[in-house]
Amino acid sequence: MAGAVERIVVQATAQDKKAIAAKAKRLDLPVSELMRRGAFAYDSGVSDAELGALADAAKDAADRAGAAIDDALRFIEASNARIAAMEAKAAPRRAA
Repeated sequence: MAGAVERIVVQATAQDKKAIAAKAKRLDLPVSELMRRGAFAYDSGVSDAELGALADAAKDAADRAGAAIDDALRFIEASNARIAAMEAKAAPRRAA
C-alpha cells in the first residue's frame, strides 16, 4: 500500500507466522495486505441489536424469577401463620 505510514506489530506463534506467510504467498499478497484485509473483514457475528435482545431477555427472566421468589415467600409466610394459629389452638388442649 503506497500511502501506509504507520506500523502495527502483531504477536504470533512461529507456526501461525508460517501459515500466514504461506497464505499470503498463495494469494500473491504481501503479508501486511493480507493482515489488513483480514482485520477489516473481521466481524464477530454478534450485532449490538442481538446483544441488546439478549440483555432484555436476561432482565425479563430475572424479573420473573424475582416475582416467583416473592410469591413463594408470601406463600411461606401465610403457611407459617396458619401453622402458628393451629399450634396456638392446640396448645390449650395439651395443657388440659
